[in-house]
Amino acid sequence: MAALTGDWLNVLEPEFKKEYYKKLYATVKKEYETRQIFPPSKDIFNALHLTPLHEVKAVILGQDPYHNVGQAHGLCFSVQKGVEIPASLENIYKELQDDLGCTIPAHGNLTKWAQQGVLLLNTVLTVRAHAADSHKGIGWELFTDAILRAVEQEERPIVYMLWGSNARKKAEMLHNPAHLVLQAPHPSPLSAYRGFFGCKHFSRANAFLEEHGVAPIDWQIE
Repeated sequence: MAALTGDWLNVLEPEFKKEYYKKLYATVKKEYETRQIFPPSKDIFNALHLTPLHEVKAVILGQDPYHNVGQAHGLCFSVQKGVEIPASLENIYKELQDDLGCTIPAHGNLTKWAQQGVLLLNTVLTVRAHAADSHKGIGWELFTDAILRAVEQEERPIVYMLWGSNARKKAEMLHNPAHLVLQAPHPSPLSAYRGFFGCKHFSRANAFLEEHGVAPIDWQIE
């Protein structure tokens, strides 16, 4: 696993000493040594590397990484350039076009969002090839909850965009009056028509940030 640095290391270092994290580390290390695991180990913490804690403006929560070859690179919903855009991300792009008039990109790499302060965090950070949810329950959820608690303690405007039942369960952790919590169904083809389409989370997030004197996010992926 790539080492954490900067302000994330400062707030998450206590987790590394806890029993659950020691077990998690050992499990993940063995998995990478014996199986095909995604994302590449150097990319596990990409969401944290690309979005320092002091720069977080918005949080989008995914479930676990994409599990097919070449897709996952450490940012929820994002895939590397040259990889077919997954159906959930296609629906995110459709909502963006409807909400803000953004043109639909030809690729699915969301690094531009991460570099503007959008924390693209999965609740589970690794997965076995072709086996969704295969690393659920090994300890990642405790670690990503610690990440959310760190964000929750930031006393500045931050928007949470919680899509789907797993992400929406995290709302009960979020009580900071300086923050805005938006909830909608998951953008997957199975549920997007139940309220993800038309939720206007992107314009609502920017309106909230601007109301509080924070520069909005440029959601357009070129």
